[in-house]
Amino acid sequence: MSLHFDHNRPIYIQLMEHFYRKICRNELKAGDKLPSVRETAVEAGVNPNTVSRTYMEMEREAVVVSKRGQGTFVTEDQSVIQQLKETTAEQQMDVFLTTMKQIGFSEKEILDLIQKRLSALENGGDSNA
Repeated sequence: MSLHFDHNRPIYIQLMEHFYRKICRNELKAGDKLPSVRETAVEAGVNPNTVSRTYMEMEREAVVVSKRGQGTFVTEDQSVIQQLKETTAEQQMDVFLTTMKQIGFSEKEILDLIQKRLSALENGGDSNA
């Protein structure tokens, strides 16, 4: 788990985002057990209390389920996982769109660029070549 933390943002949130990306990419599947708090703390180089807070917040958001004496598991509720994917995608799009607007692109120009990139990807090429 090679994480590089942005010290301007809470580490527990960055850990949540790390796990959420793994769930969205299906690296952690529904029902999979998360590493123990201690194991995650050692791997990430953070205090176990930070990992505990991460796991508690993910449980509060219903993305994981804690089973007493067994550990913490990714939810098996596919609607929660789908919502997580959609929310993550929306956040990424918001960052992208804000950046594009800040550098002066109109909505039409942004849509044209997206279409151009999608076409290039579908054709297995790179339109920047």
